[in-house]
Amino acid sequence: MTREQRGFTLVEVVIALTIMATLLVVLFACLRVGLVAWQRGDERSQALERARSVNQVVTRALAGTYPYQAAASGREPARLLFEGEPERIGFATTVPPLPSADPVAFTAVTLTLTTGAGGGLAVSQKVLPNEKPFDKDLRPIFVDGAVTRIRFRYLKEANGEWMEHWDGALEKALPVSIEVTLTIVQGGHAVEQPPLIVSVPVTS
Repeated sequence: MTREQRGFTLVEVVIALTIMATLLVVLFACLRVGLVAWQRGDERSQALERARSVNQVVTRALAGTYPYQAAASGREPARLLFEGEPERIGFATTVPPLPSADPVAFTAVTLTLTTGAGGGLAVSQKVLPNEKPFDKDLRPIFVDGAVTRIRFRYLKEANGEWMEHWDGALEKALPVSIEVTLTIVQGGHAVEQPPLIVSVPVTS
Protein backbone atom coordinates (compact mmCIF):
# COMPACT_ATOMS: atom_id res chain seq x y z
CA MET A 1 0.00 0.00 0.00
CA THR A 2 1.38 3.35 -1.03
CA ARG A 3 1.56 6.44 1.28
CA GLU A 4 -1.24 8.11 -0.69
CA GLN A 5 -3.45 5.08 -0.18
CA ARG A 6 -2.88 4.61 3.56
CA GLY A 7 -3.32 8.35 4.43
CA PHE A 8 -1.73 10.17 7.38
CA THR A 9 -0.84 8.60 10.68
CA LEU A 10 -2.05 10.08 13.97
CA VAL A 11 1.46 11.30 14.75
CA GLU A 12 1.66 13.13 11.43
CA VAL A 13 -1.73 14.76 12.03
CA VAL A 14 -0.68 15.89 15.53
CA ILE A 15 2.59 17.31 14.19
CA ALA A 16 0.75 19.17 11.41
CA LEU A 17 -1.77 20.62 13.87
CA THR A 18 1.03 21.66 16.22
CA ILE A 19 2.84 23.45 13.40
CA MET A 20 -0.38 25.22 12.36
CA ALA A 21 -1.11 26.25 15.95
CA THR A 22 2.43 27.59 16.33
CA LEU A 23 2.13 29.56 13.11
CA LEU A 24 -1.21 31.01 14.24
CA VAL A 25 0.27 32.02 17.61
CA VAL A 26 3.20 33.73 15.87
CA LEU A 27 0.82 35.42 13.42
CA PHE A 28 -1.45 36.78 16.16
CA ALA A 29 1.58 37.88 18.19
CA CYS A 30 2.88 39.83 15.19
CA LEU A 31 -0.54 41.38 14.66
CA ARG A 32 -0.74 42.35 18.33
CA VAL A 33 2.72 43.92 18.27
CA GLY A 34 1.79 45.81 15.11
CA LEU A 35 -1.49 47.01 16.64
CA VAL A 36 0.24 48.20 19.83
CA ALA A 37 2.89 50.00 17.77
CA TRP A 38 0.19 51.64 15.65
CA GLN A 39 -1.76 52.72 18.75
CA ARG A 40 1.37 54.17 20.34
CA GLY A 41 2.25 55.96 17.14
CA ASP A 42 -1.29 57.34 16.91
CA GLU A 43 -1.18 58.48 20.56
CA ARG A 44 2.20 60.10 19.98
CA SER A 45 0.89 61.85 16.88
CA GLN A 46 -2.17 63.13 18.75
CA ALA A 47 -0.01 64.30 21.67
CA LEU A 48 2.34 66.15 19.34
CA GLU A 49 -0.60 67.77 17.57
CA ARG A 50 -2.04 68.77 20.95
CA ALA A 51 1.29 70.25 22.03
CA ARG A 52 1.55 72.10 18.72
CA SER A 53 -1.93 73.57 19.16
CA VAL A 54 -1.22 74.72 22.73
CA ASN A 55 2.10 76.24 21.68
CA GLN A 56 0.40 78.06 18.81
CA VAL A 57 -2.28 79.60 21.05
CA VAL A 58 0.29 80.76 23.61
CA THR A 59 2.87 82.09 21.15
CA ARG A 60 0.31 83.93 18.98
CA ALA A 61 -1.15 85.74 21.98
CA LEU A 62 2.28 86.60 23.42
CA ALA A 63 3.57 87.75 20.04
CA GLY A 64 0.80 90.35 20.02
CA THR A 65 1.82 91.79 23.42
CA TYR A 66 1.30 95.55 23.49
CA PRO A 67 2.51 98.18 26.01
CA TYR A 68 -1.00 99.18 26.96
CA GLN A 69 -1.15 102.05 29.44
CA ALA A 70 -4.07 101.78 31.86
CA ALA A 71 -5.45 105.17 32.80
CA ALA A 72 -5.28 106.38 36.39
CA SER A 73 -8.34 105.41 38.41
CA GLY A 74 -9.02 106.62 41.95
CA ARG A 75 -5.86 105.97 43.94
CA GLU A 76 -4.40 103.81 41.18
CA PRO A 77 -1.88 105.70 39.03
CA ALA A 78 -1.55 105.13 35.30
CA ARG A 79 0.44 101.97 34.68
CA LEU A 80 1.69 99.65 31.97
CA LEU A 81 -0.41 96.47 31.95
CA PHE A 82 1.96 93.54 32.32
CA GLU A 83 2.21 91.15 35.27
CA GLY A 84 4.72 88.35 34.92
CA GLU A 85 5.22 85.58 37.47
CA PRO A 86 6.92 82.17 37.19
CA GLU A 87 3.61 80.31 36.70
CA ARG A 88 1.26 83.10 35.70
CA ILE A 89 1.29 85.94 33.20
CA GLY A 90 -1.09 88.80 32.50
CA PHE A 91 -0.61 91.04 29.45
CA ALA A 92 -2.40 93.18 26.90
CA THR A 93 -2.44 91.81 23.38
CA THR A 94 -3.75 92.59 19.93
CA VAL A 95 -4.18 88.86 19.23
CA PRO A 96 -6.51 87.33 21.86
CA PRO A 97 -6.79 83.52 22.06
CA LEU A 98 -10.54 83.78 21.45
CA PRO A 99 -11.31 86.59 18.98
CA SER A 100 -14.29 88.76 19.87
CA ALA A 101 -17.37 88.89 17.66
CA ASP A 102 -16.97 92.67 17.55
CA PRO A 103 -13.69 94.34 16.53
CA VAL A 104 -11.57 95.01 19.63
CA ALA A 105 -8.19 96.72 19.59
CA PHE A 106 -6.76 95.38 22.85
CA THR A 107 -7.53 92.45 25.13
CA ALA A 108 -6.17 91.63 28.59
CA VAL A 109 -5.12 87.97 28.68
CA THR A 110 -4.13 85.82 31.64
CA LEU A 111 -2.37 82.46 31.32
CA THR A 112 -2.01 80.40 34.47
CA LEU A 113 -2.08 76.83 35.76
CA THR A 114 -5.03 75.56 37.76
CA THR A 115 -4.75 72.43 39.89
CA GLY A 116 -7.15 69.77 41.08
CA ALA A 117 -9.97 68.16 39.13
CA GLY A 118 -10.40 69.81 35.76
CA GLY A 119 -7.11 71.66 36.14
CA GLY A 120 -4.64 72.59 33.44
CA LEU A 121 -3.60 75.62 31.43
CA ALA A 122 -6.32 78.20 32.12
CA VAL A 123 -6.79 81.05 29.66
CA SER A 124 -8.80 84.14 30.65
CA GLN A 125 -9.37 87.33 28.72
CA LYS A 126 -11.10 90.71 29.13
CA VAL A 127 -11.73 93.49 26.66
CA LEU A 128 -9.76 96.67 27.44
CA PRO A 129 -10.16 99.17 28.97
CA ASN A 130 -11.15 97.41 32.19
CA GLU A 131 -10.75 98.18 35.89
CA LYS A 132 -9.62 94.63 36.74
CA PRO A 133 -7.85 93.37 33.62
CA PHE A 134 -6.11 90.46 35.35
CA ASP A 135 -8.84 89.48 37.81
CA LYS A 136 -7.81 86.16 39.43
CA ASP A 137 -11.46 85.27 40.06
CA LEU A 138 -12.37 85.57 36.39
CA ARG A 139 -13.78 82.38 34.87
CA PRO A 140 -11.41 80.99 32.18
CA ILE A 141 -12.63 80.88 28.61
CA PHE A 142 -11.05 77.43 28.37
CA VAL A 143 -8.79 75.05 30.30
CA ASP A 144 -6.42 72.60 28.61
CA GLY A 145 -6.06 69.61 30.95
CA ALA A 146 -3.14 68.18 28.97
CA VAL A 147 -0.84 70.87 30.39
CA THR A 148 0.43 69.88 33.84
CA ARG A 149 3.05 72.58 34.34
CA ILE A 150 3.92 75.98 32.90
CA ARG A 151 6.94 78.18 33.49
CA PHE A 152 7.61 81.76 32.36
CA ARG A 153 10.78 83.85 32.31
CA TYR A 154 11.27 87.41 31.12
CA LEU A 155 14.29 88.87 29.36
CA LYS A 156 15.43 92.31 30.47
CA GLU A 157 16.98 94.39 27.72
CA ALA A 158 19.26 96.46 29.98
CA ASN A 159 21.41 93.57 31.24
CA GLY A 160 20.28 90.60 29.15
CA GLU A 161 19.17 88.78 32.30
CA TRP A 162 16.26 86.36 32.48
CA MET A 163 13.89 87.39 35.28
CA GLU A 164 11.42 85.23 37.22
CA HIS A 165 9.08 88.19 37.79
CA TRP A 166 8.15 91.24 35.74
CA ASP A 167 5.96 94.11 36.91
CA GLY A 168 5.13 96.52 34.12
CA ALA A 169 4.19 99.23 36.60
CA LEU A 170 7.69 99.14 38.12
CA GLU A 171 9.73 98.37 35.01
CA LYS A 172 7.71 100.86 32.92
CA ALA A 173 8.51 98.69 29.92
CA LEU A 174 7.86 95.24 28.50
CA PRO A 175 10.44 92.45 28.50
CA VAL A 176 12.15 92.03 25.15
CA SER A 177 11.37 88.30 25.11
CA ILE A 178 9.27 85.82 27.05
CA GLU A 179 10.35 82.22 27.58
CA VAL A 180 7.58 79.64 27.99
CA THR A 181 8.18 76.05 29.08
CA LEU A 182 5.17 73.73 29.00
CA THR A 183 4.87 70.22 30.41
CA ILE A 184 2.23 68.27 28.50
CA VAL A 185 0.84 64.76 29.00
CA GLN A 186 1.90 62.51 26.12
CA GLY A 187 0.99 58.83 26.09
CA GLY A 188 0.16 58.89 29.79
CA HIS A 189 3.45 60.55 30.74
CA ALA A 190 4.18 64.20 31.52
CA VAL A 191 6.79 65.41 29.03
CA GLU A 192 8.51 68.79 29.31
CA GLN A 193 8.51 70.55 25.96
CA PRO A 194 11.51 72.49 24.64
CA PRO A 195 11.35 76.12 25.82
CA LEU A 196 9.61 78.57 23.49
CA ILE A 197 11.10 82.04 23.27
CA VAL A 198 8.66 84.65 22.00
CA SER A 199 9.99 88.06 21.01
CA VAL A 200 7.84 90.94 22.19
CA PRO A 201 7.17 93.47 19.40
CA VAL A 202 8.96 96.80 19.73
CA THR A 203 6.12 99.31 19.86
CA SER A 204 6.50 102.95 20.71
